[in-house]
Amino acid sequence: MSELEGPPIQIEVEKLSICAQVEALLFVADGPAQVTALAAALGVVPDAVEAGLEELAATLAARGVRLQRMSDRVQLVTAPAAAAVVEQFLGLQSTVRLSTAALETLAIIAYKQPVTRPALEALRGVNCDAVLKTLLSRGLIEEMGRTEGVGRPILYGTTFSFLQQFGLASLAELPLIDFGGPAEPAAELAPEPASIAQPPDLTPDVLTVPASAAIGAPRFSAATVNRIRARRSEVQRARFDHVKMR
Repeated sequence: MSELEGPPIQIEVEKLSICAQVEALLFVADGPAQVTALAAALGVVPDAVEAGLEELAATLAARGVRLQRMSDRVQLVTAPAAAAVVEQFLGLQSTVRLSTAALETLAIIAYKQPVTRPALEALRGVNCDAVLKTLLSRGLIEEMGRTEGVGRPILYGTTFSFLQQFGLASLAELPLIDFGGPAEPAAELAPEPASIAQPPDLTPDVLTVPASAAIGAPRFSAATVNRIRARRSEVQRARFDHVKMR
């Protein structure tokens, strides 16, 4: 045995908390990670990972990194407030703004997901093929499956990129705005109370729709649709009056 050889050196490594281990895994992950995958890697139950995620989210609240979640997938992202310096540091070009039609469609998908193209067209009153292709190409929406109805139309939902673009940690942060107006018969409404919502930083003329967990092509009463269209007309008139005053 040479002088350089000897018994292996035992290095004691301090046991990290579940929170710290989860943070390490998310740091090296090349994309969103499932809670079940994190639990399997750590050899713990998913509930332990959930507790670690809650602790991690609280720890990161005042830092430059945030925990972003969609369903059972999570990832680490930069804080929305740091977007300007991150873009400058990376030399990113400013993104092209979406059209009003694209923003309108995106708002409906965000609050109605999963939603089908026929349901979108019933609400907007126009063909949505081109707009859906644009949103798909930008990575803001994705196909989430198909319904069991006639023709099995595709169901669309938002992506992690959507959350990143609008600075959201999860879909739960989407704001809600009351519909107002007289109540409608319960049989004509979706299972959840009717409400409209507008994602942050969207242009004022984006059409917003009632929130619902219904899958497939939801149905709304004529009164609901008329109120949506009336609201859009009011916004458009306000914008026109503002232009005339300038």
